[in-house]
Order: sequence, then C-alpha cells, then structure tokens
Amino acid sequence: MRQSPFTEQRLASGTSKTSCARTSWRGSAKAAQSFPASSATNDTVVPQIVNAILSRHNFILLGLRGQAKSRILRALTTLLDPEMPYIAGCEIHDNPYAPICRRCRDLVAKEADATPIAWLTPDHRYVEKLATPDVTIADLIGDIDPIKAARGGHELSSEFTVHYGLLPRANRAIFAINELPDLAGKIQVGLFNIMQEGDVQIKGYPIRLPLDVPSYSARTPRTTQPAAKSSRR
Repeated sequence: MRQSPFTEQRLASGTSKTSCARTSWRGSAKAAQSFPASSATNDTVVPQIVNAILSRHNFILLGLRGQAKSRILRALTTLLDPEMPYIAGCEIHDNPYAPICRRCRDLVAKEADATPIAWLTPDHRYVEKLATPDVTIADLIGDIDPIKAARGGHELSSEFTVHYGLLPRANRAIFAINELPDLAGKIQVGLFNIMQEGDVQIKGYPIRLPLDVPSYSARTPRTTQPAAKSSRR
C-alpha cells in the first residue's frame, strides 16, 4: 500500500472532514449539485452547508418535516474519496498507518507491511441514527461484552472485551443523528465528550479514542407548547 496513492502523509491529513472540504474546494458548484435540488434550499441552505464543510465544522439542520434534511445529510457521502483503505476485520475501520484500537495496534506490530488491508466505499462510510429517549450509552459509544471476555480469557478491564457502539463504528466515516434533543442529557454529554475530547469511560474503564468522525444532525422544531399550569387561589 505504500506504493499506492494512499501514502502515510495523505492518510495522516486526509480525515473525513478534510476529504469533504477538499472536494468542495475543488468546485463549490459541483459540491452544491451533490445536494437535493430544491428552490427552498439552493440559494440559502446549500451555500451555508458548503461553507461549514470548507470550515470543517459540525452542523445541525433545523427544519420542518419534508424539507429534505435527511436527504441532504445522506448526500454528504458524494464528497468523500471513492475508496479508503483500512485494516481488514477492524470494527472501527482503523487507519493502517495509525491504528487506535488494541487489536489493530498488536496486528500492525506483528505483521508490519504484511498487515491485511480492505477498502471502504463512500456508501459504507455513512452511519445514521434516530435519537429516541431509550437510546443508551452502550448503543452510541459501547459497553463491556462479558462473552468476549469469557471466550478470549480476558479480564473485563481489557480493551479486547469492548463492544463498540455506533459512534466508534463510524470512525473515518460520517455520523448523522436525527432529532438530537430527544437524547437523554447524559447521553448528549457522553456523545459530545467523545467527539471533542476523544476519550470515554465504558463501565469505568477509560479508553482514549481519537476518532475521525464528522457529526451532522437534523431536528424538527417543536410545534406545540406545553400547557400552562393552572393556579388555584
């Protein structure tokens, strides 16, 4: 792979946000054409989305139902590279030159340049989740899997026992979440912490995961107001 266009320098600087921004920079008009055509969004929303991508920002789309928010998020995959290498068999699609999970670090240390490589297409680099009040930290971030511990003979504190959630599995991809405010407060805190700081605690075990996950959200504004409480005199 070192003789391929995917050199160590390119993958080191080629994050998912950078890939989208590079495509947008080459042609803002082409980037704008990637999104669903609508007279309501072409002149206002799409230019702001392109600016956010060029600035490598996360963003939230706010709009009523039927305004193509989810279609816009799914169209972001058209700005990604046609293919991307990762370590074969890795649950979180590790960078072959800089793996972050324990399994891949050990594999690269053992196999070196003979490490098996697989390839991801843009369609496989998109993870979407509908936020509901019953979503847990285990769903989004991960949990300890006692079956892995028993089968592999590992202690529960070992990284080999971690079952990764949706966010780590979206590493080097795009993570989209619909109706973000519907998540419980502690779930939002855990989500933002791993996005900004890259660290998380799973059942008290601290794990450092410097993920490459551009996160985009969509939500519908509340159309009803809570009923006013009546007061007795």
